[in-house]
Order: sequence, then C-alpha cells, then structure tokens
Amino acid sequence: MTHAVSDAIHADPVAPVAPIEPMLFRQLLGCFPTGVAVITTRDANGRPVGLTCNSFSSVSLEPPLVLFSLRKASSLVGAFSEAEGFAINILSQSQDALSGRFASSKIADKFEGVAWRAGPLGMPVIDDCLASFECSVHACHEAGDHDIFIGEVKHMGGGGADHALVFYKGAYMMLAESLRTLVIQGRLGTADLDEAYRTLYGTLLRLACERASEAELEAVEKAVDAIERHQPSDTRAQRIESASRFFCAIADAGHNEALMLMAQTMTAILRERMTHVVPVLPRPDLFPLRREVARCLRRRDAGGAVAALDELITRLRKDAPAAA
Repeated sequence: MTHAVSDAIHADPVAPVAPIEPMLFRQLLGCFPTGVAVITTRDANGRPVGLTCNSFSSVSLEPPLVLFSLRKASSLVGAFSEAEGFAINILSQSQDALSGRFASSKIADKFEGVAWRAGPLGMPVIDDCLASFECSVHACHEAGDHDIFIGEVKHMGGGGADHALVFYKGAYMMLAESLRTLVIQGRLGTADLDEAYRTLYGTLLRLACERASEAELEAVEKAVDAIERHQPSDTRAQRIESASRFFCAIADAGHNEALMLMAQTMTAILRERMTHVVPVLPRPDLFPLRREVARCLRRRDAGGAVAALDELITRLRKDAPAAA
C-alpha cells in the first residue's frame, strides 16, 4: 500500500457541510436576472385566474415545452392542478403595474380592468405582452415546496418592441438601476427613507405578530444573533449582508407578497447606501433594540416590536459615529 493511499484511508472525515439558509439562498438566486410573466388559467367555474411568476423557463424545442413552478402554499395551486392548460404572458417594462396586481393577495379579481382575450385553447391571454404562449398541460411534478408545471406550447404570439420587465436582486432592474443612481448621488433624503422604513416595516411587524410561523420567528432571532457575532475584522460586505437579513426576515414573517416586493426594494436601497454612502461600523449600542424587536415578535406584541424598531431607526441616525 502506498503512503498516499494509506494517508487517504486514515485522513480525518470530511467536515459536515453547513445547511443552506433560506434567506441567503433567495438573495443569491436574486443575482440571476429573470424575466417576469403572468401565468393564467381558468378555475373549475371557468373564471380567469392568474399570478405573477419569474420561474418561467423553456424546456424543449421538439416538442415545444416550457415550465413554471408554483408554491404548494399558493391559493391557486388547485386551479392549476385541475386545469387542462395555461398561458404564459411575458411582461414588458411598461407593464410593471400588472406584475404588482397579479402578485397582490389583496386583489380578489385580478382581471378587473385588465385587457385580455381568450386564446384558441380558451386560456386567458393578456393584451400587449411581449410574448404569449398558450399551453396544454404536459406533466406536473412535485419538487420540494413547489409543483413544477410543464406545458406543451400549442399557440404563441408576439407583441410590441418594448424591453422586457426584468427582476434583479429583489427589484425590477429598471427600478434597481434608478435607485442606485439616486442613492449614490445623495438624492434620497435620510428623513424620507427613515419614514419609509418606519411605515413599511412597522406594518410588516404588525402582520408578523399575527402570521409568523415558529421557523420565521427563529429566522429573525438568528439574524439578530448574526449581527451580534460580528468581529472587528469582518468586512463591510459581511455587515451589509447581516443587516439585510434582519429586515428580510421581518418581511418574510409578514406574509404579504405585495409588501414583500416593497421590502425587497427597500433592501436594495439599504445595500447601496451602506456600500456607497453611510459608514458601516460596529454598533453594539443597538444590539438590545434589535433583540427587543425579536422578543416582542416572539410574544406577539406588535406595539412593542414597532416601538423598538422606531427607537432603533432614531438611534441609528442620531448617535451614528463618524466614519473613520
């Protein structure tokens, strides 16, 4: 037996791989720009239904197959599972309002006021989209917490020459680029941003006190733990990541897709400000306030959680140390 083989046999076992953190997984997936589509079908009563989706993908040319994935927790999973077909409507930049409309859980009739027509298969095809694909259901597969629907394209059509609506790092790419420019140029006022944070995350905290699962409460607590564990040698990028996770965890716990989109945009602003504008320095004086937010969430104390967040934002601005 050679020394190399002997050494390999007696080598220490491979260290266990750290589990994948859902929030970081989502953030890293956001580094891949995706188009935005509205997926439509008809429910058991023949009514048009639909939702916003960025998981659309091509599968095969022969036969022409496409797919999208749908959360098993979606209220429309039953409608799509029972339907014989569906339509993929690719949105343009000028149709960002449609994206928000079909993503909102607050709008009962998503098609009210929306121009659409029935395609040859009877599926709802939205007017003026960049492209549309009307499909018959080819297969459906379970995959973790999603179902994957594969459709065979039976009819398709193209629209105008506008640019596609693109989602990137938690915001529409056009919006994300505009926000980055505004932040770097200092044209987004601190007072206005603080007011926006208080309003948005105050609402999300109230919702989280009603809706958060045990796992989501733990995610907020872990985000607080991560901030408190930072060492002086940690990089700016590591501190930005931890701060972002804290707010992302609150948004997830609120269970409101429309507000979550707004929160993702605010996170994009936070990242740009911490990267280009404000100093990212250790603030152990703020640890108790973040911890109080997590404790109040655990107690389902909405008033306490909102008050702690408000004080956190106030102290962050008022007592911020000068950059080194």
